[in-house]
Amino acid sequence: MKKKYFGLALLSLIFLISACHDKPQRNVKGVEASEQTDTKDSTIYGVCGDGTMMHSLQLITDGGDTLAFALPDSADGSQTVVGGLLAGDRLAVVEGQPIDGEKCARKVINLTTLQGKWTSIDKNFEILEGGEVKSDVEAEKNPWTTWKILNGKILLNRDTFDIDNLGSDSLYLENKVGIFVYKRVE
Repeated sequence: MKKKYFGLALLSLIFLISACHDKPQRNVKGVEASEQTDTKDSTIYGVCGDGTMMHSLQLITDGGDTLAFALPDSADGSQTVVGGLLAGDRLAVVEGQPIDGEKCARKVINLTTLQGKWTSIDKNFEILEGGEVKSDVEAEKNPWTTWKILNGKILLNRDTFDIDNLGSDSLYLENKVGIFVYKRVE
């Protein structure tokens, strides 16, 4: 009788292991690793031009082109522009659907404002130019070492976040797990 139960338990364990083996790998923050690598980046990079106003953005692209984008209010209440707009600041722009034949920005991220030192209860890091992240906490389990913008989201290593808010002193990142709040360190 014991052999029968042992055999059944062993068979159940083998079934569970094989069923879990083919699932996509997830990182610490709960985002599938394949979600980030299979997506084409539609972000346009450049510098905020002098012709930028309250509801329009002039972007001088890295290729030297000058583009104009309308900055409409978003339908869902999220911020179209995070980090502010200041002539000469480096920007990442994701184009949205045109309105009346005019280009519109779906998301604008001020990369100049994003760079700098940020801290929270469990993280202390610096976002540097060129995609590097430097961590100041040596005991941290999974320190971020790289960053990039992909379609209006920020990737920190393999963790993908929406930038809900970016100000001179605060950064709010959100993903499926929750909202993470960081304070700028001077």
